[in-house]
Amino acid sequence: MRWTRQLVAAAAVSLATPVALSGVTLLGPVAAQAATTLCNSQTAAVAGGTYTVQNNEWGSGAAECISTDGNADFSVANSAIDNSTSGAPGGYPSIYQGCHWGNCTSGGLAASPVQVSSLTTGKVTTSWATTQPGGSNDYDVAYDIWFNQTPTTTTQPNCTEVMVWLNHNGPVQPFGSEVASGVSIGGRGYNVWEGSQGTFDTVSYTMTTGTTSVSGLDLAPLAQDAVSRGYLSSSCYLIDVEAGFELWQGGAGLATNSFSVTENGSGGGGPPPSGTCSGAYSVVNSWSGGFQAQITVTNTSSSPLNGWQLAWTFPGDQQINDLWNGSYTQSGAAVSVASASYNGSLAAGASTTVGFTATDSTGTAPPATITCS
Repeated sequence: MRWTRQLVAAAAVSLATPVALSGVTLLGPVAAQAATTLCNSQTAAVAGGTYTVQNNEWGSGAAECISTDGNADFSVANSAIDNSTSGAPGGYPSIYQGCHWGNCTSGGLAASPVQVSSLTTGKVTTSWATTQPGGSNDYDVAYDIWFNQTPTTTTQPNCTEVMVWLNHNGPVQPFGSEVASGVSIGGRGYNVWEGSQGTFDTVSYTMTTGTTSVSGLDLAPLAQDAVSRGYLSSSCYLIDVEAGFELWQGGAGLATNSFSVTENGSGGGGPPPSGTCSGAYSVVNSWSGGFQAQITVTNTSSSPLNGWQLAWTFPGDQQINDLWNGSYTQSGAAVSVASASYNGSLAAGASTTVGFTATDSTGTAPPATITCS
């Protein structure tokens, strides 16, 4: 079987988000983001434009839609896709950072694609948490990672497509044929599949033990393995990291609960995060059912800090609905915030500020602790 994923006649749906300007304090409440439904191949910018959610129903005309609340998440609301599991899937509802056929997110990989030769350990990591309904649905749960011969393209990437399968349901399998099994890469076990798409290779790494989530998945060892097998050129550029579900049959109930891509440093390459830091939390403003807060990130070491990440757990039901000067994921009460491309580098003693608005019904009590790494 052979297929090429694509996005045809995409329609963008705007999700309004508040804008924070330097030196300006938001004084009023911000309404919680209403759910947005995307059908066919509609797309929507989420998490302040850091990511894009795309329905990407490219191989079926059946009724199928997804829903997103404007954060880095989405769920398959309904799906009547009914493709043969021996052929191509009907669609790939997904979320991404980077440039997909010229449709680019703001910042991140879209602003600083990474050449494979500079894709060092810890340079680009990603986390993804999903809900998988199982049942009679036939689908995979997979990253779709695109490499191009140049830093940008407005069409089909022309270097290599690397897929990472976290799991699958039903008799579906990756494109091509299996070329290796039981391979350990980055501390995880994979089977490796490969197939030629004519102008580029598709290389799929299927986890030998299925999972619903990954945290801090490092893309460097996977890229290095693909280079060593001759499927990826070190001169190509990582331009897009997507995460979603290839749907052959059904799929309603599949969900991305949180997603993030963290690029440590900027441009073509840089060292992984170094030094130590702290985060000081404060509430800036509050109103009935919501509040605005900020975290001041300070480099507490004597050496430059190259990339940082915050983590905390809310004490109540606080739910972030917009965050600026970083990218975030929230799962329940647990929150993780990664530095933006423009504020990850901090000199010794220097500080930067992350701000957000959130809804709540239990008050604005601060987290007990905030970790900064």
